[in-house]
Amino acid sequence: MIESANHAAARALQSFLSSLADLPAASDEADAVNRIALLESIKAGCAAAQVVETMRLEELRLQAQTQAGVPTARRGRGLAAEVALARRASGSTGGRHLGFARALMREMPYTRAALAAGVLTEWRATILVRETAHLTRTDREEIDRRLCADVSSLDGLGDRALDAEAKRLAYELDPQAVVDRHTLATSDRRVSTRPAPDGMVRLSALLPLTAGISVYATLKRHADATVGADERTHSQVMADALVERVTGVSSVDQIPVAVNLVVSDEVLLGSGSAAAQVAGHGPIPAAIGRAIVQTAVDANARTTLRRIYTAPASGALVAMDSAARLFPAGLAQFLDTRDQGCRIPYCDNPIGEHDHAQPHADGGKTTAANGLGMCRSHNRAKQNPGWYVATRDGTRTARHTATVTTPTGHTHVSHAPPPPGHHDPEDSAVERRVREWLNAA
Repeated sequence: MIESANHAAARALQSFLSSLADLPAASDEADAVNRIALLESIKAGCAAAQVVETMRLEELRLQAQTQAGVPTARRGRGLAAEVALARRASGSTGGRHLGFARALMREMPYTRAALAAGVLTEWRATILVRETAHLTRTDREEIDRRLCADVSSLDGLGDRALDAEAKRLAYELDPQAVVDRHTLATSDRRVSTRPAPDGMVRLSALLPLTAGISVYATLKRHADATVGADERTHSQVMADALVERVTGVSSVDQIPVAVNLVVSDEVLLGSGSAAAQVAGHGPIPAAIGRAIVQTAVDANARTTLRRIYTAPASGALVAMDSAARLFPAGLAQFLDTRDQGCRIPYCDNPIGEHDHAQPHADGGKTTAANGLGMCRSHNRAKQNPGWYVATRDGTRTARHTATVTTPTGHTHVSHAPPPPGHHDPEDSAVERRVREWLNAA
């Protein structure tokens, strides 16, 4: 009976999702606005329901692992990665979802109720969880009560104002905890990059307050004194000064740095227009890829050309083998080129480690077929009981495939991305029809 009720609940949710696509058009502007507001509330209610289900998943997993005799320190490992896969998110995001659910279910009942009622969005609830994470349970519950017991107090309050109010209350209740948090935060300082549109990259630095302001003020002061001497704008002068002061050279073309650029032979020779691929960045236009190569050659920089062969139909890269336990440099670089990022579905983190799909201890070979480029968190997650990864090597008709099975039995398939310049042939109408029949069978 319980199993039948569970299936009925899942069917009801699926039916509700399908019904959204069949809604008739709004009758007028006011009706459209009302629907937008109601749908936003429904999204919040769904987020609250996900919180409940996430904690139920954790409860069931811990019960099963306790009965199986799993050591206390190992119970629940890999759970965040499962949540991430279910929510089509990266592994780090899955960890935040799990922490969010724990906070709302255990310490912030009013915030959870406001989320379930649709008067508090998931992001605004996340702000409250984030800004109270360093407090004791008693203080966190007090802020939860003050801000969300009367949901009308949230009306008209913007995200920044909500963030500021949570910070103010935290400092009022426990000033020392706030000071300790700020002190601890300095250990998290870092520099990172991420792709930006139009062949650009966004360089970010998380710094202590005084250091960050000092860096910005120094660049601004230099730009204030320099702008007008040439055609560069104030912002351009600041950007150029940053590059020069960090690298010690006045032109980015003079910086001795390796750029792993993957291009097809047609693009390299000027007869193709397919996108090139920069490791850690993503696709760039063919013309920019050729310009990078030309600039390096003109500057007499060390330029190395490596040939990578692909199957014409599928674009699968040619594999390499090794008898070593660890992936040697050449094979690791091959995996970087083939996978381009973490191979766990929905994860867009860069490759941090190379590992065996079938563990080496279980007879897994150190080959391109059995190898995967993965971020560190997902590589740790798949080591836990109940996780299985099966791979299929690239062939003439298909690229390298990894099938991830989680402890709940759910499977997620990851295909190696196509190399630059490759386009999968389109299926014929007959092939598409046969596939539809097979899927319906």
